[in-house]
Amino acid sequence: MTSSSALVRALQGDRPASAPIWFMRQAGRSLPEYRELRVGTRMLDACLTPDLAAEITLQPVRRHGVDAGIFFSDIVVPLRLAGVEVEIEPGRGPVFAAPVRTADDVARVTSIDPEEVAAAAAPIREAVRLTTAELGETPLIGFAGAPFTLAAYLVEGGPSKEHLRARAMMHADPDSWHRLAGWLSRVSRAFLGAQIEAGVAAVQLFDSWAGSLSPSAFRAFVAPHSRAAVADLPVPVIHFGVGTGPFLADMRLDGVADAVGVDWRLPLDEAARMVGPDTTLQGNIDPALLGAPWPVLEAHVREVLQRGRAARAHVVNLGHGVPPETDPGVLTRIVELVHAEGSGAE
Repeated sequence: MTSSSALVRALQGDRPASAPIWFMRQAGRSLPEYRELRVGTRMLDACLTPDLAAEITLQPVRRHGVDAGIFFSDIVVPLRLAGVEVEIEPGRGPVFAAPVRTADDVARVTSIDPEEVAAAAAPIREAVRLTTAELGETPLIGFAGAPFTLAAYLVEGGPSKEHLRARAMMHADPDSWHRLAGWLSRVSRAFLGAQIEAGVAAVQLFDSWAGSLSPSAFRAFVAPHSRAAVADLPVPVIHFGVGTGPFLADMRLDGVADAVGVDWRLPLDEAARMVGPDTTLQGNIDPALLGAPWPVLEAHVREVLQRGRAARAHVVNLGHGVPPETDPGVLTRIVELVHAEGSGAE
């Protein structure tokens, strides 16, 4: 039902009449209906309650008229499904009871069979089925965290600005690093597989913290594991990271990724030259401008659309997630502008 949708066509390299648009973190804190629905429910409990996760996924599609839903979940959900003790603390983020910092820690956590994720993913499959049944011809995007970003949380034990411990492990104990990253790759792949089995039309691999890496470290310690997480999947793949401009071409994962997400720092025409003619670009409206006067934001969106025409195809999005203080009406207005503007297709 979604194979002819604007999103899927763009990910495959086509240019539909207007560029498809969706927003990272479109389901969540910026919506009053989401805040009302979440009262009294912890984040991970919401992610693992199928009817609740489905409703949260659907809310921004109904409100904004975006061209895709993004499955409501969290990158640490597959770790919870695998039996790793983790909680999401309000105002802080994922916190792990037992950080993974030594070779023994790595041996302990990687002794868990990644297939435990698939076996425990019934709530995920049901939530996807409920969502796709209502979305109809509008595609649903599944997602997972990339091995480095998951490892950054696991090794640090929680959020970090520079991910020093994770980056240090790469060089101080590369065997343990590759064992951990390889295991996380299989965990993410199992999580994606459950979503694909239930009906998502595309997937996005989030490597939110990859920008803390040097290009050489990304290539040696991260890219092979991210590639393994999404290689040969039966749906299109988007690969996104923040601050990845210095190695954007490597985010293609040797052509495994159909599209590469670009943050707000790099103009899309420059990004198109970096990734080449065989990769769709996604992005890259600056989230900071969502609070600017409409004429300023409108001019910025039009510039993003114009520069995006240098790529083989363009999926419009933000350069990162929707800030929680965003006026939802602004997002709706952006969607209307993008749909009215057209894609520049001949």
